[in-house]
Amino acid sequence: MTDLTIRRAAEEDLPAIVAMLADDPLGATRESPDNLTPYRAAFARIDGDPHQHLVVAERAGRTVGTLQLTFVPDLSRKGSTRTIIEGVRIHADERGSGLGTELIQWAIERSRALDADLVQLTSDATRTDAHRFYERLGFVRSHFGFKLQL
Repeated sequence: MTDLTIRRAAEEDLPAIVAMLADDPLGATRESPDNLTPYRAAFARIDGDPHQHLVVAERAGRTVGTLQLTFVPDLSRKGSTRTIIEGVRIHADERGSGLGTELIQWAIERSRALDADLVQLTSDATRTDAHRFYERLGFVRSHFGFKLQL
């Protein structure tokens, strides 16, 4: 994937990012690509936080993937730092191309470079293909996740 660039997202990337977030059965019910106002406000908060790394993958000037990497300092594990991978999306035209692997490997290497001790992520229980993908990359199912909608 020599023609691939992974870089920090800019506000101009929002339409492509939101389109990818909306382009699956779960995202289609919770995202609003026709109204970028709430995404712009969220982007400003993310972009202004040094613990947040929202990135896009570009190929030939086209945004084809995204993820957010969050650094969390922690008291547990002897004061370790963990990273959380969130919002992984690959453009429909690129699925199965190895791009997802490239993005996750970038996140792991970035985590190492910034001295994180642990990388974690969650995946919706219905995304069984994604679960197999993460397990192939070495992630282990270790916890049950819980959510409370507010």
